[in-house]
Amino acid sequence: MNKKVSVTFMLAGILFTTCLLISNLISSKIISIGPLAVPAGVIIFPLAYILNDVITEVWGFGKARLIIWSGFAMNLIAVIFYALAVQWPSASFWSGQDSFSEVLGSTPRIAVASLTAYLIGSFVNAMIMSKFKLMTKGKGFTLRAIVSTLAGEGIDSLVFIIIAFAGIIPFNQLIIMVALQAAVKTVFEIVVLPLTVLIVNWIKTVENSDAYDINISYNPFKINQI
Repeated sequence: MNKKVSVTFMLAGILFTTCLLISNLISSKIISIGPLAVPAGVIIFPLAYILNDVITEVWGFGKARLIIWSGFAMNLIAVIFYALAVQWPSASFWSGQDSFSEVLGSTPRIAVASLTAYLIGSFVNAMIMSKFKLMTKGKGFTLRAIVSTLAGEGIDSLVFIIIAFAGIIPFNQLIIMVALQAAVKTVFEIVVLPLTVLIVNWIKTVENSDAYDINISYNPFKINQI
């Protein structure tokens, strides 16, 4: 198995991690979509799942696993330094501590919810993409992308919202938030699928790569197999 990484793969990984960092930073805010409410992370988080699909489709599950764990590590580092910056005594003349803490000082509960949901949802998405590709012998990328995103985003939304908001937000509103968040993210991916297909085909041509995970381990912790 080729363990080298290209510039294109590296850039895809950087963009993936950037989407995660932004999403986790803004998800503490609840925004309105009509009469309903969802975490603000729905604005950008679907891009991470699109990149997950692209990486798995072009380079395979092994490299997607590497990127997923890399994204997790970068988010964990960010959470640690956010907490350090919030707790560090501010200068006597600076008056923005309360606002700074409100934005960056996410509770341990939110951090755990975000990281846990991200890991589970991302691996479900990548596994479905990979296994479905073998089943269809490489055909039907559009269907694979939709199905994998629906499953991954659904599980991600369920885990995050339940861990983060159970006991704070009424149960019926939690269920609505889970369904709405998963639906919004999936619809987003469907809308941009034509562009995603063009990007995937272009990268396959440039990279001369179209991975089929015939002998891959789907163990999320086997990160040495890339």
